Amino acid sequence: MNRPYIPFKYVLSAVGYSAADNMLVIKHDLKKDFIMPLKANRKVAVSEQAKRDGQWVRIDSLTLDPNTTQEIYLESVDFPLLLVKQVFTNEDGSIGILYLVSSDMSLTSQDMTTIYRKRWNVEPYHKSLKQNASLEKSPTHTVTTQTNHLFASLCAYIKLEWLRRATKLNHFALKSKLYIAALHSAFDALRLLQPIHLAA
Repeated sequence: MNRPYIPFKYVLSAVGYSAADNMLVIKHDLKKDFIMPLKANRKVAVSEQAKRDGQWVRIDSLTLDPNTTQEIYLESVDFPLLLVKQVFTNEDGSIGILYLVSSDMSLTSQDMTTIYRKRWNVEPYHKSLKQNASLEKSPTHTVTTQTNHLFASLCAYIKLEWLRRATKLNHFALKSKLYIAALHSAFDALRLLQPIHLAA
């Protein structure tokens, strides 16, 4: 069976998928490049010779200027990576640090951060699809019924997007309003079903 081909240049992931095996599959099997975050305690070598000599250091121990690239090596990864340290301020005023690596050695630090920022759009989509369109609450067990549930969840997400654009409310606020409206409607229907209380 021929599978549809979706063209892409980079694989972007969360830190939980930044394993060496995944990097090898993307680079060697898929013939693609990636941009991934690494944990601050991940061990790296700063040169190919340092890797051969087993001179591993934690990323957060490196002296790195923010928004500049440096070539590094990871254990079990047979090609060099480009590392960039991104420093940012969180909403609460605290300072955050993100270490990004890429297999594309031609990228600048700005290229890496700009491309990686695009994956954030997937996060609210996935969160809303699960929590507001009930994707994760599927009671189905067969391929057909699971496919139908997935399709229905995607349709619900699209309708929420239409409503969001029309009302300027986010998906969670819309779900809350719909839930409250449904409760009012159910309560009104229940009152109509109650027997008429006659005065004694």
